[in-house]
Amino acid sequence: MTTTHSAIGQSIVRGEGPDKVSGKAVYAADIVLPGMLWGKVLRSPYPYARIVSIDTTQAKALPGVRAVVTGEDLPETRVGRRLVDMPVLAQGVVRFVGEKVAAVAADDPDIADEALLLIDVVYEELTPVFDAEEAMGPDASALHPDMESYSGLPQPPSDINNAFAHMTWGKGDVEAGFRESDLVFEHTFNAQLMHQAYIEPHACVVSAEESGQVQIWVNNKDPYMLRDQLAACWSIPAESIVLNPCRIGGDFGGKGSFMDVPLCYYLSKNSGRPVKMVMDYIQELMAGNPRHPAVMTIKTGVMKDGTIKARQARAVFDSGAYGAFKPSVYLRGADHLCGVYNIPHAKIDSYTVYTNNVPRGHMRSPAKPQVVFAVESHMDMIAHELGMDAYEFRLKNVMRDGEASPIGRYWQKMKAVETLEAAAKAAGMIGSQGAALPPNTGRGMAMTDLVQGVGQFAAKIGLSDEGNPQLHMAFWDTGTGSHTVLRQMVAEELTLDTEDVEIVLEDTAHMPYSSGSGGSRVTYTAGQAVVGAARELRGKLIEAASPLLDAPEEQVTLQGGRLVAAGRSMSIAEVVSRTGGDALTGETSVTSESPEITSFCTQVAEVEVDTETGQVTVNKVISVHDTGAILNPLNHQGQVEGGLIQGLGYALMEELKLEDGRISTLSFGDYKIPTSADVPVMETVLVQGDVGPAPYESKGIGESSNIPIAGAIANAVFDAVGVRITDLPVTADKVLAGLRVKNR
Repeated sequence: MTTTHSAIGQSIVRGEGPDKVSGKAVYAADIVLPGMLWGKVLRSPYPYARIVSIDTTQAKALPGVRAVVTGEDLPETRVGRRLVDMPVLAQGVVRFVGEKVAAVAADDPDIADEALLLIDVVYEELTPVFDAEEAMGPDASALHPDMESYSGLPQPPSDINNAFAHMTWGKGDVEAGFRESDLVFEHTFNAQLMHQAYIEPHACVVSAEESGQVQIWVNNKDPYMLRDQLAACWSIPAESIVLNPCRIGGDFGGKGSFMDVPLCYYLSKNSGRPVKMVMDYIQELMAGNPRHPAVMTIKTGVMKDGTIKARQARAVFDSGAYGAFKPSVYLRGADHLCGVYNIPHAKIDSYTVYTNNVPRGHMRSPAKPQVVFAVESHMDMIAHELGMDAYEFRLKNVMRDGEASPIGRYWQKMKAVETLEAAAKAAGMIGSQGAALPPNTGRGMAMTDLVQGVGQFAAKIGLSDEGNPQLHMAFWDTGTGSHTVLRQMVAEELTLDTEDVEIVLEDTAHMPYSSGSGGSRVTYTAGQAVVGAARELRGKLIEAASPLLDAPEEQVTLQGGRLVAAGRSMSIAEVVSRTGGDALTGETSVTSESPEITSFCTQVAEVEVDTETGQVTVNKVISVHDTGAILNPLNHQGQVEGGLIQGLGYALMEELKLEDGRISTLSFGDYKIPTSADVPVMETVLVQGDVGPAPYESKGIGESSNIPIAGAIANAVFDAVGVRITDLPVTADKVLAGLRVKNR
């Protein structure tokens, strides 16, 4: 079925933009219900302690306090996205600084804060463990002695202390590969703790009604998964829980968690009133669900000519006190520890480990920025030892069509070589166009791939009396512009302008299950559902118009929003008017399969290092992406640049600092993120192909650009001044210390 491509490929401005900039957009924290109370949480000051007693008498007696709850007041149930291991309130023991111990609901926030001060908790401190490697040792305390009873635990359970997920990937015989190698190199890398730094903190409003129905407004990107988690936690039917749509003020992976919703329900139930809870940024940084820190060791066997024969890699991810915030329990990005290279013998071991630190969750491209920093730094270090150019070393080993990935996947129509060559050319690393760099200035390269995630989505398209399509979905846009792209798909199929298409956000009671945003799956999976529904509606319009135009269906076409046949035409609105329009709907539910196509990204950073201070200034970043059809160039470029800037922060400055389990960077004055002054010149190069798994041969772009940049910057610093940084972030202090050692 041909379409006009009048909507696809256009830089359509986001439809929700005017409401957001005018203040009309409604976020979870904006919701106000009659009789609504404010909920507040008392958090643990200790990383690991037994709760001896909790006295709430004075808090309950405070005027204006309507409910006070502790772990003793709640059922002994846990909550989690996949691994169900976290109590709603601590029961008997606290496992991290910031864990919820008690909660109050009061008439206003000030009364709630005062009530928290009146709760007396007696603790007996226990010996905490903060280091994931130490936690795996036989002498460390078992932080979850009943771990094997947890729902969602990967099977068979790990036999390593406090390691709740041990995953392996590989192919060939790695020991044989090392025996065949001329040289073997081994390096260890560390990646830091990082917060998503969205502008909007977690917020929710919960109303537990007398009828048994629960109404929820929350900034959660995966409402159906949350609904099912809550149903299991509260032991009530999922059908009685309704999540209502509201805007999400940034996600970056962090808004898939349940956060305060389970607790807010108990406050509402105990008070008989709706309750609102909004985290402040101290709580966000203290007890959110940040990106995992990691320790990664990579061992590689190579031939003297630079051919990689074998690689063995090990990653230990510090999960903090719980694993409940992770949608897949383990971190799938660990499977990239062998990179995008043709390695005949490979083995990867990944461990996700409990400690007494803040629980980690997911963040944009989970685990990949950590492992790709390690992999691409390791590649440059090997090339340097071999006396090879880093680009030529990659080009020699990068995957090509017909070759299996290091974990045995075969990808179709790979563009790895093309992105690598395009990046080197654009950066002046090959050919005659690159001038010599100034002193203390260097270039670094890094590359990765990203396959799109899978899921389930449902879409329904009806028509207004004016004949305008109305796209119904229970899917909240996290700020990526996905709603606009989905409207473009409807417009494309029905030969209309995108502005003619309205998106109607439904609550979870009025649409079938959808997976929500994440894993670069929206355009791929939700797009299939939307296009399917639009094509079904198109077919029904043609069927309805056929007798009205006195023409067989095969002669009726849809052009410019009009049904056309035999020299006659009528608008969609006329078809609706003359047929009643009730049957003119398209509805599709899609469950996607893992595609056989992946997308490659190569980045080159140019940096300048001040040798007196160690300060690193990124002058330019070239970001090359293997793409299919580009559905909205403006949105596409926004994703590339936004991800790149986020990766820049990860590379150079962003770090949640821990001191004995306590986060010490508890404000944006201490936790630094990039500002406009830090943003370098950004050049995007697109290597466009004709194959993509998403509609119209498109590919996802949302997660790629934040992955390689840390590795590229670390490699550029070495190229500039000969200092190798193996621990992120690449700060001036570390570079200056390296310069002093080098110049001794």
